[in-house]
Amino acid sequence: MRVPAQEIPILENLITIRHKLSALKKDREAHPDANLIIPLYKEIETQVELLNETRTGDIWNAASRNRLNDVLDDIMALLSLFFMSIGRNRESPAVYVQLVTVERYLDQLSHMGTYTDTILLENQERLNDIENILYSDASDSTFVKVLKHKLEKCKSSLSVLLANTQDVSESLKPLHEELINLRRKLALLAQKPTGYTAAEVNEIQEKLRELDNSKLQLFESNPKGKALIEGLLEQLHEESQDLKASTNSVSESLAPIVDRLKQIKLQLERLALTHKWTLRETDLYTYHLQLQEVEKLRMDGSFKDPNSDTIPEGQAVINFLLRGCYRIMAKMLSENVPVAEALMPVHNQLSTVRRCLVEVTKWGKPDSVRDLYPYQMKLASIDNMRVNGTFCDEEGNIPEGQAICVALLNECYDILHELIALADA
Repeated sequence: MRVPAQEIPILENLITIRHKLSALKKDREAHPDANLIIPLYKEIETQVELLNETRTGDIWNAASRNRLNDVLDDIMALLSLFFMSIGRNRESPAVYVQLVTVERYLDQLSHMGTYTDTILLENQERLNDIENILYSDASDSTFVKVLKHKLEKCKSSLSVLLANTQDVSESLKPLHEELINLRRKLALLAQKPTGYTAAEVNEIQEKLRELDNSKLQLFESNPKGKALIEGLLEQLHEESQDLKASTNSVSESLAPIVDRLKQIKLQLERLALTHKWTLRETDLYTYHLQLQEVEKLRMDGSFKDPNSDTIPEGQAVINFLLRGCYRIMAKMLSENVPVAEALMPVHNQLSTVRRCLVEVTKWGKPDSVRDLYPYQMKLASIDNMRVNGTFCDEEGNIPEGQAICVALLNECYDILHELIALADA
């Protein structure tokens, strides 16, 4: 849809802001500076207010969506990652990318039917936390209202999924759980870096047929959740057949998408292992955009051959890979601590010292105080980094996350003193 003339100045301003944020993202020589990011947030707030006035209060109307919305989505995603990188996780701008990730993860779960109460309750807990952040914001700006609207969409999707799991009668719960476990096995096969064999799929199909036969007796009393089980069985049969057909190779038209998703998932898995030490939150923006581009290729729920408009084999592989990517991203975002990037090296060192000290306590009394010297020296070196009790960055600024780091330092000292007392006893 074309951008209306009255919205073009807003679009141009947003594009300028996006360039500024992108330039900050590319600068890996310096840590993100709150003094640069907060003014950009204020500029974005102003443009969102103007857009709201232009669209007479209906900023998220699907009928008026155009290129401006895409640019705004990009900006809000990158801005939220910047807020996380400066340690302002508990402020409204920081939650946008988390909401988008949860929203897509829930869409994927709904599309595939692979969810249990446990998975859904984890997402519910995350949304409740985001809700607390947004409704603690006293500004009530249009920017925050946009976020609240996104939150309500996520909560609505989650409610539908929760209702589905609650509508399964006790007699069908074991069968439902077994079908979900089979779905997980299919997902693991589809995501194997080395590929999978037809024999591995056959094994799952055999178990699926057993479960399909067992439903007849269970369905005699017409229990609640019968339709959900039927739908899940049908989907599992389709997906297992699709995986089997794709054993040798995914259809030619979908192969580039599968290869791309495998690379994204592999990179995300590596980041998940090392992100506490090496990840800049804004690095996730690249993966956010790449997954968004893949999602845009979906038409009427499927990835079609662009030349023939048919639905080729390999749908299940793509869906399993997408779900895996969203799960990893959601986990990394939820584990992020409200500590500025400039202060993360201190936080990581203190976390490591604490883990080591906790392990020492598990072994009981230390042999001597001498064994504890390395920990004393490490804590002293970290403590000496403080200026008037505060951890500063290279420019002398005071980054977010002071309270968390000081609390960790004090906890390490407490554990250390207890161990010293034990050794002296």
